[in-house]
Amino acid sequence: MSNRELVTFDWALKRLLRSKANFEILEGFLSELLMEDVTITEILESEGNQETSDDKYNRVDLKTLNQNGEVILIEIQYERQMDYLQRILYGVSKAVTEHISRGDAYSEIAKVISISILYFDLGQGEDYVYKGTTRFRGLHKNDELLLSDGQQELYKKEKISDIYPEYYLLKVNQFDDTARDSLDEWIYFLKNGAIKDEFKAKGILKAKAELDVLKLSDSERKEYERFKENLHYQASMYESHYLQGERTGIEKGIEKGIEKGIEKEKLNNAKSLLDILDDETISQKLGLPLEEVKNLRKSENIPEK
Repeated sequence: MSNRELVTFDWALKRLLRSKANFEILEGFLSELLMEDVTITEILESEGNQETSDDKYNRVDLKTLNQNGEVILIEIQYERQMDYLQRILYGVSKAVTEHISRGDAYSEIAKVISISILYFDLGQGEDYVYKGTTRFRGLHKNDELLLSDGQQELYKKEKISDIYPEYYLLKVNQFDDTARDSLDEWIYFLKNGAIKDEFKAKGILKAKAELDVLKLSDSERKEYERFKENLHYQASMYESHYLQGERTGIEKGIEKGIEKGIEKEKLNNAKSLLDILDDETISQKLGLPLEEVKNLRKSENIPEK
């Protein structure tokens, strides 16, 4: 394995892969993931405009158009985000509305492919690559709804899932570093920032050659170092906040447990005194509300002293 340092894929997305000379790298990764030959025709603006002051920005690391007119969104996420699934749904929805004009027919809506490269554990699952599509299945016949011949001609697609958005979730940290196929070679690079000499996946040799840190100019190298330092800082801040939140949650849980234990002990003591003392005395002695003592007496069906 080459020991030359390669720039991280997210930095490459923001800087190097936007150049037409490096489209081969991105096309190789997308071809292996989507299992079809992908040709990039255009790099699109990757941040949607706000239509109103309270609208959200649609930030992705790269938005591109392929030879089929499909919009491909690529986003890399390091920090844990509980609502990330809704975030990618919003991003896809935004892309759908941005790529259709007011006078266009609905058949002109672009197919959107969302690819998330994740360095945190999202949801529950043992795999490291997940694909989500839209399919319609009958509730009574359990058959799948298909496109008619006319619809296939209109959309130039064979299945309903071909016209709806697709979602790919790459849970990089769950990869076990064993490259079993060409897609795994790309996953290995995404996880380890290294490319083995024997790797042959589409575009990966070009990546090995062009993403070499030593090929960066002095200004690019300084910018890359700042980028890496910022990633380390973000990871450190997240870890601090997460651990602090976890610690605070444990402490609060212990406090509540102690409080419940004390309350339960008071009630047990109150029960043992109902035959001996009046309600006001029990309330004063144990620090329980008088109404609570009265209710306890009623529930125990013990006459008042």
